[in-house]
Amino acid sequence: MSLNTSSNVFLDSVPSNTNRFQVNIINESHDSGAAVSDSTDPPHYEETSFGDEAQNRLRISFRPGNQECYDNFLQNGETAKTDASFHAYDSHTNTYYLQTFGHNTIDAVPKIEYYRNTGSVSGPKVSRPSLLEIHEQLAKNVSVAPGSADRVANGDGMSGEEQAENKEEDTAGVVKFGWVKGVLVRCMLNIWGVMLFIRLSWIVGEAGIGGAYYLISRSLGPEFGGSIGLIFAFANAVAVAMYVVGFAETVVDLLKESDSMMVDQTNDIRIIGSITVVILLGISVAGMEWEAKAQVILLVILLIAIANFFIGTVIPSNNEKKSRGFFNYQASIFAENFGPSFTKGEGFFSVFAIFFPAATGILAGANISGDLEDPQDAIPRGTMLAIFITTVAYIGVAICVAACVVRDATGSMNDTIVSGMNCNGSAACGLGYDFSRCQYEPCQYGLMNNFQVMSMVSGFGPLITAGIFSATLSSALASLVSAPKVFQALCKDNIFKGLQFFAKGYGKNNEPLRGYFLTFLIAMAFILIAELNVIAPIISNFFLASYALINFSCFHASYAKSPGWRPAYGIYNMWVSLFGAILCCAVMFVINWWAAVITYVIELSLYIYVTYKKPDVNWGSSTQALSYVSALDNALELTTVEDHVKNFRPQCIVLTGGPMTRPALLDITHAFTKNSGLCICCEVFVGPRKLCVKEMNSGMAKKQAWLIKNKIKAFYAAVAADCFRDGVRSLLQASGLGRMKPNTLVIGYKKNWRKAPLTEIENYVGIIHDAFDFEIGVVIVRISQGFDISQVLQVQDELEKLEQERLALEATIKDNECAEGSAGIRGLFKKAGKLNITKPTPKKDSSINSIQSMHVGEFNQKLVEASAQFKKKQGKGTIDVWWLFDDGGLTLLIPYILTLRKKWKDCKLRIYVGGKINRIEEEKIAMASLLSKFRIKFADIHIIGDINIKPNKESWKVFEEMIEPYRLHESCKDLTTAEKLKRETPWKITDAELETVKEKSYRQVRLNELLQEHSRAANLIVLSLPVARKGSISDLLYLAWLEILTKNLPPVLLVRGNHKNVLTFYS
Repeated sequence: MSLNTSSNVFLDSVPSNTNRFQVNIINESHDSGAAVSDSTDPPHYEETSFGDEAQNRLRISFRPGNQECYDNFLQNGETAKTDASFHAYDSHTNTYYLQTFGHNTIDAVPKIEYYRNTGSVSGPKVSRPSLLEIHEQLAKNVSVAPGSADRVANGDGMSGEEQAENKEEDTAGVVKFGWVKGVLVRCMLNIWGVMLFIRLSWIVGEAGIGGAYYLISRSLGPEFGGSIGLIFAFANAVAVAMYVVGFAETVVDLLKESDSMMVDQTNDIRIIGSITVVILLGISVAGMEWEAKAQVILLVILLIAIANFFIGTVIPSNNEKKSRGFFNYQASIFAENFGPSFTKGEGFFSVFAIFFPAATGILAGANISGDLEDPQDAIPRGTMLAIFITTVAYIGVAICVAACVVRDATGSMNDTIVSGMNCNGSAACGLGYDFSRCQYEPCQYGLMNNFQVMSMVSGFGPLITAGIFSATLSSALASLVSAPKVFQALCKDNIFKGLQFFAKGYGKNNEPLRGYFLTFLIAMAFILIAELNVIAPIISNFFLASYALINFSCFHASYAKSPGWRPAYGIYNMWVSLFGAILCCAVMFVINWWAAVITYVIELSLYIYVTYKKPDVNWGSSTQALSYVSALDNALELTTVEDHVKNFRPQCIVLTGGPMTRPALLDITHAFTKNSGLCICCEVFVGPRKLCVKEMNSGMAKKQAWLIKNKIKAFYAAVAADCFRDGVRSLLQASGLGRMKPNTLVIGYKKNWRKAPLTEIENYVGIIHDAFDFEIGVVIVRISQGFDISQVLQVQDELEKLEQERLALEATIKDNECAEGSAGIRGLFKKAGKLNITKPTPKKDSSINSIQSMHVGEFNQKLVEASAQFKKKQGKGTIDVWWLFDDGGLTLLIPYILTLRKKWKDCKLRIYVGGKINRIEEEKIAMASLLSKFRIKFADIHIIGDINIKPNKESWKVFEEMIEPYRLHESCKDLTTAEKLKRETPWKITDAELETVKEKSYRQVRLNELLQEHSRAANLIVLSLPVARKGSISDLLYLAWLEILTKNLPPVLLVRGNHKNVLTFYS
């Protein structure tokens, strides 16, 4: 009975060529001798290899045109008439069309009319029986008494409190700095760097007057922090080279004046710079305390040098200084220097790029935040005061040199103006000097040409030289300390696995010695460039990128509205931060567009890398806060939109207990919810409330982390309750948020129901009733070995603890071997012998499968293998869908979603539906048409026409033996005794109940026979779950139905939707 899908087969309601289908009719009666198997009990599925379908049934092949082939068909002892008259198993006559398979039920078979829209032109819409109609009892309500279960979800969840080990670090002797020494001094020394003394005068001549990683990473998260942190650390390392080259330039100028050059200017800068950076490295390696002391001394020298400059501006100039362009304060010079006068190749932004590194010192304090006593107070106070003081100093120096020194000067005292000479109108001309030849030949003095203007202007030149040495060396030293600190912080976060080597610290202050040497190598490489104006723009780009993200971090944190973002700065405004970020990005491109592009390409590449690697860090970033706000807004927006059948997706509550204890149940559920629907792994803790809540809270984070580690897109939820059913009832009602609420309950089949306490049985069946009451679909999953592997996990944990103890003991033995000699070793080996410790053996796999050396009785290897069966890729095979009752389409939708998954894509759908034996061809056409309208691909459609015949005697005998221990047999006793037994054992199956639902019991047994015949070789069976009407079907009888229905089969999903459409053929 197969039907291959075709694109044009089902276009017409009546087939034009009906003889294209080859149909096999299956016949079997209760009285016939044919059976599924020769044995009374079908072989166990896990012990039987899959074979071909049984061939011992009578089959008649026919085509629709030859109705006589089955008009005369007889079933031995059964009423299976082939005409249109009513018979006991007719399910499609006008009178009994709702009585599925001829039994007393209103449960309906799948029909296209149930999926039409109201007012459809293709036909009327018919409403299927609701879940309430087939589930609620027909007479008065009979409450189901809740029982109690074991203390953990599903009766046997893992327990135990996870104990955290807190390691206390020895903080004695650690050096911490206050806001003055730690921030103010450092920022001032960095800002008053090389630019103040040897470039500011040139900048005025050209243009006229007119702990970042930690902040970024914790604000924007590891993706931004990791990418920009690496760039920021590199920029600080290059800054070392810039400051050292500035120092070397000054030394070379001094050597040039004394005619003591070693090689030439460029190579002398390289030699002096290399020696200087080695000395600075030695100071840094000596420790932060030495470095801090050196900084204070350098600041004092720097302050004296700046004061010396201002004093020099009021000391009357001599002829030598006048010839070099210094005339003291002159209004004409100030007016001349007020506007820009860029030389060839220079512009505002090229000059800005060279000056900008002077501002990078504002982060000198933040970069060593870990070494501050109170970073929260010290950084803003020290940084803001440093900015104010240095800004005043820079403006003061700029105004002074602009008012005292002309742009160009020859340095020749003979270039004075005598009577009769024409003056070119310059300020120098009015002061008696003619420097006009500087317009057509290079000059060596003046703001534009002499980088040592401040030395010339000062009262005592050597003090300025000392100030230059102080400024350059202090800035270089600060950068040499900052870069390794930033780099160490980056490496400690383990964002880039390959850089973990540099995370190690040494000494009481955790000094990053490895980072120092890396910074030293980078600085040495750039010192070899030996050109300050080339190095400065490189740094500018990297620092501008860092500052852009710092500004954006502040804006982003404000925009995310995180309650944890509480800026203490009174006049802070988020839009100013955004403007600053945009301005930094714009300036980068204006300075050098291709360098900016390279910077952002590097940053983007690092960002993509970190995003892909997903480092296991949690910093409470504003990115997380914004994600929460977005998720909240989207969830609220969803509540304003009515649900639509086209957007339906299974959203499941899975009763796994601890998610690691039933991996197979979680895997099969995750297979049809991943990337499409909600999946919540639920656990119920049963017992004393105080103990349960404590155990529940201690394991929440661990179990959610397990889901994340195993890449399972699911949530973990737990409740504490007095009984298992009450806990599940709470989960069914309260789980989810808005539209993201569960609509399907997934549970494992209770394999041990015949040995379980009655309270567990009542709870198990009760939660199925509760789910139906809440209009939630139910999926029951059965596999041959069961789901619970908690015993295996317990054994694994014990083995791991033993292994850790063994390794610890061996380490102790090794330590004592060196310290105490052979006597100590013998004592320890005696102790080890008592513990039966053996030599370690290498382990290739630490997974559950590594426990193969244990005795067979200690764990179930088959259970371990079964627990991983849905993790494997399913080969070519079939998913057999027995869509017997129309539940809205969930029974069909779940297997369809499975075929879209990578692991199941090679499996084809085979559809089995019940049908009338004299209408098999028409019903096959109708079902194929319906599936085609749903756009669901299928391999075959099978119409089963003999579901309604009685099962064979052997199969029925198995069922009777199964329920025998639970029968009351009241009909064999007198009325008084029978009533007494009913009161004492209300859970037992009465003869009246069994007789009332005998036809339904036949159906379950018969279906198992058909499943054994047709689907025994399937990869998965998806089967309509029978519904037990409350008050009519006892718990034990219902479980017996499920047992006989799914006995000795491949993995089975028993599915029942909530009888609301989840499929539609309207686009």
